[in-house]
Amino acid sequence: MSTHRNKAGDIPLLVKAFAFAADKHRNHRREDRHASPYINHPADLAHELSAVAKIDDTAVLVAAILHDTLEYTDTTADELRTEFGDTIASAVVEITDDKALPEAEQKRLRILRAPKLSDAAKLIKLADLICNVRDVLNSPHPEWTWQECLEYIEWGKQVADGLRGVSHVLERKFDALYALRKYRER
Repeated sequence: MSTHRNKAGDIPLLVKAFAFAADKHRNHRREDRHASPYINHPADLAHELSAVAKIDDTAVLVAAILHDTLEYTDTTADELRTEFGDTIASAVVEITDDKALPEAEQKRLRILRAPKLSDAAKLIKLADLICNVRDVLNSPHPEWTWQECLEYIEWGKQVADGLRGVSHVLERKFDALYALRKYRER
């Protein structure tokens, strides 16, 4: 993980990342029952990392804000490198799935790749899983059955298990959400 820590001079980079992600995701909605604006998701990740896990590495926070731009927008890795540098672009590339593969294969590969990710990518992916599992528990895709929700949560647990060792705070938060699946029967 980078040793670059937040300071007042980093605020413009964080704001630039939010503006970039907001623009790239401007026409996207989350697949929850409220069809929330997509930018809420990267904002939630940044919050989990900075406020909950006390991560103050600017590169990690910026990469978290940008984490879905390669996967869900027309953004390229070269564009991220130009705008945000190699460290941030590399972290985003590391957690981006190959959308040319079938979804089941993408999910299988996420489980296999999780233990091999850099610490920065593990932190982002763990925060992403926390946000996604919380959304599945509280505001799932309107067309998902409870069984589909449980299958997603179980898959998330397999990925999270491969991410352990980077943040006990985030791991405990994920485990607490995972435990809630028993009490949220639909």
